[in-house]
Amino acid sequence: MNSSSSAPDTAAPSWGLLVSEPVRAAMEYVGARLMERDFLPRGDGHPVVIFPGLAAERHSVEPLKNFCEELGYAAYDWGRGFNTGPHHDVEGWIKDLALHVRQLTERHEQRVSLIGWSLGGIYAREVAKIDPKNVRQVITLGTPIGDSLEANNVSWLYRLLNGQRPLLDTAWMLRLRAAPQVPTTSIFSRGDGIVAWQACLQDGTRADVENIEVRGSHCGLGWNSTVLEIIAGRLSQPENAWKRDARSVTAAQALNLANGPTSEGAQQWQTHG
Repeated sequence: MNSSSSAPDTAAPSWGLLVSEPVRAAMEYVGARLMERDFLPRGDGHPVVIFPGLAAERHSVEPLKNFCEELGYAAYDWGRGFNTGPHHDVEGWIKDLALHVRQLTERHEQRVSLIGWSLGGIYAREVAKIDPKNVRQVITLGTPIGDSLEANNVSWLYRLLNGQRPLLDTAWMLRLRAAPQVPTTSIFSRGDGIVAWQACLQDGTRADVENIEVRGSHCGLGWNSTVLEIIAGRLSQPENAWKRDARSVTAAQALNLANGPTSEGAQQWQTHG
């Protein structure tokens, strides 16, 4: 697969991964409830806005919102209820969403961090492109960035909710691959049963762009204990002094690891390499 262009050979995750999503997500939720949190860096109070995935709303991101508040951040869900995807005028819809984010956070005198889960990550990235002066960083969880929106197991759900196929054409897909001009972290899992992990990889070698692999399901990314640890570390980065996580990899490195002897070996390489 060529990570610098759309890759029609990227398949949706296997049905085995898909059907095991609920059980794996439940196990991750239990793990997050039991995780030790005293060692995590405390926040500086800056605002954080969290965007839910397709067919999700504030309750799905509540564990993550509560986690951010526990660390000391002013956390908000996106405030728009059930996420059915953008309608008709995508450009105008994103601009309106950026305005709404500004309204959510206008009482703060600090730049906002944006966290987006799955489709919500696309919103977060595009909002940051519209208003980079007011965005501190973007963190996405299982968000398709560099591939067709059909490389997943929920296109049918989008059609059901929205009455049409995903609206993002070739020009929009090219736009999506470009990271916003702020530090941007893409968290992905090879065990994702919803979105093809390859589609979550950010291209390029910019020092403020990174990909970080975790083990887990798609539906559990918002409360996966490793993801929470990563988010705590990313949010605590000093403004204007952001540094990549030691576990981050380029798209090429991640794809090369996929051709290695075992995924376990790939995980060990990321942890210790």
